[in-house]
Amino acid sequence: MPTTHLLLAFSVVFVWGTNFVVIRWGLDGLPPFLMVALRMALSALPALFLPRPTAPWRKLAAFGVLLGAGQFGLLYLAMRHDISPGMASLVLQSQVFFTIGLSLLLMGERVRGYQVAGLLLALAGLGLIAANVDATVTLLGMALVLTAAFFWACANLVVKSLGPVNMLHFTIWSSLFAVPPLLAISLWVEGPQAMLSGLQHANARVWASVVWQALGNTLFGYGAWNWLLSRHPAATVTPWALLVPVFGIGTSAITLGEALPAWKLGAAALVLGGLAIIVCWPLLQRRSAAVRPGS
Repeated sequence: MPTTHLLLAFSVVFVWGTNFVVIRWGLDGLPPFLMVALRMALSALPALFLPRPTAPWRKLAAFGVLLGAGQFGLLYLAMRHDISPGMASLVLQSQVFFTIGLSLLLMGERVRGYQVAGLLLALAGLGLIAANVDATVTLLGMALVLTAAFFWACANLVVKSLGPVNMLHFTIWSSLFAVPPLLAISLWVEGPQAMLSGLQHANARVWASVVWQALGNTLFGYGAWNWLLSRHPAATVTPWALLVPVFGIGTSAITLGEALPAWKLGAAALVLGGLAIIVCWPLLQRRSAAVRPGS
């Protein structure tokens, strides 16, 4: 990729990685499901000015509910008390393995040997996290983030079934469908008093966090990422996502003082190593095949 495109890819994963700390700031003032509802409502505002993407309504609704109420709702709920931003950014990447498994079961895709190797390596990392639960990672928090990752994988399958579509427009329009169930869950789980109190007492940093979820992560993040994917092979762009938990863990350690004992670093190395095998192995194979005929 040209240098400008490399810098754009770097800026996207930086925004996505550091955003876990920004989420934590927002949760200091708002209940989790209400915060996600506000994020998705702001993300949907550009739908007033953008045409509806060429996608069925049912897929817009499915993606919005899976990503908004499923992934983000459970992620925010876990991050309020049960998992640190750094560990959340790492465990959430298990969506890669759920996506592979669901594609295998539902779409008839074949599992490859390198995918199995990467999965086993990453599972060892997740097992290391589960064996060292403490104040920064509880079993409940890990279970919630793993479930959030599963919903993200389900949303990925919706995307895979779309065909050619403007993904920025699709993300914006699908956000509309996330708001009603999130508000309903917030009313049921958090209650109207907590919702009203959160809105009344949220300070500038909390509101800035909500706005950043919509503008920085949804509009800039998805828009720039899909722009890069439309101009370069997926194998060239997607490995950059491996930096998301690196930035997540680093930012959490710097800004929130999250401790980084040896077991956390070891678990991160195992999970990222497994992800690297799955994401980068096809790229290395293609490069090797391209070099071989001329050798």
